[in-house]
Amino acid sequence: MWVEHLRQAGFTVAVENQDNLNPIKERLGVPHGKGSCHTAEVGGYVVEGHVPAEDIKRLLAEKPDAKGLALPGMPMGSPGMEMPDGRAEPYTVELIGRDGRTTAFASH
Repeated sequence: MWVEHLRQAGFTVAVENQDNLNPIKERLGVPHGKGSCHTAEVGGYVVEGHVPAEDIKRLLAEKPDAKGLALPGMPMGSPGMEMPDGRAEPYTVELIGRDGRTTAFASH
């Protein structure tokens, strides 16, 4: 589970289950087509999807002028999406710029 992954990495996590995340995603600036099942606010940034804790820590250390990070969809092998047999697919965490455009931030 992604929340447990973050807790194990040292983050304090408060979970607020919502029936409709779209207004929250819109308020935080998650670009259309970049959504996933988890939306978080960390250190003034939005974190969308199963983003690895190491990428969030890098974001907080580097403090780019950006809205945050997104990992669209639910890639197999990303934190919280691990497969029992270890299968994984490559995925790219994207940096969400202030203008809503995304660029590659980290590849896994």
